[in-house]
Amino acid sequence: MGALDSNAKSFLKKDRCFACSIKTPAGIFRALYTENGLVKLEFPSKTGHSKHGNKPAIPQKISAWHSLTTKAVRKILEGLPADSLPPLDISSGTEFQRRVWRALMAIPCGKTRTYGQIAEALGMPRAARAVGRACGANPIPLLIPCHRVLACNNLLGGFSAGLEWKQRLLAAEGIRLKK
Repeated sequence: MGALDSNAKSFLKKDRCFACSIKTPAGIFRALYTENGLVKLEFPSKTGHSKHGNKPAIPQKISAWHSLTTKAVRKILEGLPADSLPPLDISSGTEFQRRVWRALMAIPCGKTRTYGQIAEALGMPRAARAVGRACGANPIPLLIPCHRVLACNNLLGGFSAGLEWKQRLLAAEGIRLKK
């Protein structure tokens, strides 16, 4: 997963975060919540070891959000659209990043767009690289489906969790591409 920028790091330090695990056949994902919603989703580590110790008691609303997140992650890993999502706290992003992330959420399961197509949709046809950077800064991949965004000529492009994950997610949705 991509590193958080300094705005996001300071945001996470200011607000109380709750971390929860999501066990899947693909590994253990880690979801972080603020009082406003899901703020970060981390892919399983390559070592498979959790680096986090005891967790504070989870408030009821966050527990309910985590249930939604768990169901959504599992469905997406199966190549299916999520039925519903928890509130997404994307306040750590810039205004441009938030616009890109909202545009990504409009890409249906099993479909792709290019960075250029997203830039065009935002009314900024020359901003394809900036769209790519916003995808790389996406703190909630899977639920904000940056894996569905491709480079020009429908090539794989990049992915914050690695190209193996991107290929795996696209294949689960029935999409097969060149590297």
